[in-house]
Amino acid sequence: MTRKICLTILTLLLFGCKPGDMNFKIRYDRIDGLKQGDRVLFEQNQIGTVTKVLYTAEGRYEADVAIRKEFASAATKDSEFFIVSDPQQKDKKAVEIIQARKGGTALNDGEVVEGSAAKVSDVFNVFRDKLNKGINDLGKQFDQFLNELKGLSESETVKKLEEELNRLGEEMQKSGNAVQDKIQKDVLPQIQKEIDRLREELRKFGREDEVRPLEDKMDKIKRL
Repeated sequence: MTRKICLTILTLLLFGCKPGDMNFKIRYDRIDGLKQGDRVLFEQNQIGTVTKVLYTAEGRYEADVAIRKEFASAATKDSEFFIVSDPQQKDKKAVEIIQARKGGTALNDGEVVEGSAAKVSDVFNVFRDKLNKGINDLGKQFDQFLNELKGLSESETVKKLEEELNRLGEEMQKSGNAVQDKIQKDVLPQIQKEIDRLREELRKFGREDEVRPLEDKMDKIKRL
């Protein structure tokens, strides 16, 4: 019991409302045991704390949260705010912030957003379905792209590869980690093979420098 009290006090000291923190409110139909002092998580890291929980006159719950200013970009109009079991503190709850997509409009200080008191399995299933659909669509688009390369001249292939690299770069910037991993591990190696093959073909005519812009784009995407 003493250890739990000490952990709660330490959390409030480290992550309690401080000047410069971003503060906002999350409304829930139920809170499943969420309390003041519980953690706010993003990508498995604590970025803030619940500073107050109250029951409103409208018959709903409202949780005040404060997150450190350097993590303010995690809370956007596209973010979801789930109540989950705290993975590191047994018998405690936490607010988990999950971004459906990267970027998005940041919340304003003091803004009120809607949350979801969902079980971990429910959260996982929703985002797994969205993620799998995105990855499958990406694979289909790339397979179609490889088919389009067949029969094209070297110059047309260079142009097509450049367009595809531009598209993948944009996809990387707006997608989550799983889609980025798919591009890095599965898609880019295949494009590299196409670039290598194209370089050998163009070398026969002394035109291998034409693939250099493609290699530069590849390097930029790999660094994203």
